[in-house]
Amino acid sequence: MNTKDITMMAMFAAIIGILGLFPPLILPFSPVPITAQTLGVMLAGSILGAKRGGGSALLVVALIAVGAPLLSGGRGGLGILLAPGGGYILAWPIAAFVIGFIINHAKNVTVINTVMANLAGGVIVIHLSGILYFSWIAGLPLTAAALSSLTFLPGDLAKAIIAAILSAKILQHSPFLFQNSAGVR
Repeated sequence: MNTKDITMMAMFAAIIGILGLFPPLILPFSPVPITAQTLGVMLAGSILGAKRGGGSALLVVALIAVGAPLLSGGRGGLGILLAPGGGYILAWPIAAFVIGFIINHAKNVTVINTVMANLAGGVIVIHLSGILYFSWIAGLPLTAAALSSLTFLPGDLAKAIIAAILSAKILQHSPFLFQNSAGVR
């Protein structure tokens, strides 16, 4: 990992943090807010690839854990990660890694392939982790936790499409900027 790789990871960690400036949408029936930050996680995986995308999301989670107010609404701290919505946040590094891994191993990187990768990592991985963690922390049956997660699906589907379109445009205009020292994303 060279200076460029570290800089790109820090830049996307900052993007995820900046997306936290958008206020959360609090639902009256769920302790988990809707935020724009999963869009940043999807962009990190789509543009930086598996290792660097996962690393940028891991950096954000580590900063949140030590109290940096990077989450929407200026929240941060270990208590947030231990709350019912913590499973969604803890899945960010895995989600970005999965997205990047799928895209790195695709024969043709298209917007459709990127949407599918974003759905696999940015929706399925995050929701699966969030549902399991929410059920465990809140003491709810898995079906109840899964039903509460359904409210996030329309927005997450939109974020998967937006991230795919944005990453395609960014990589189309700056393909070499986001390659690592080995020439891959």
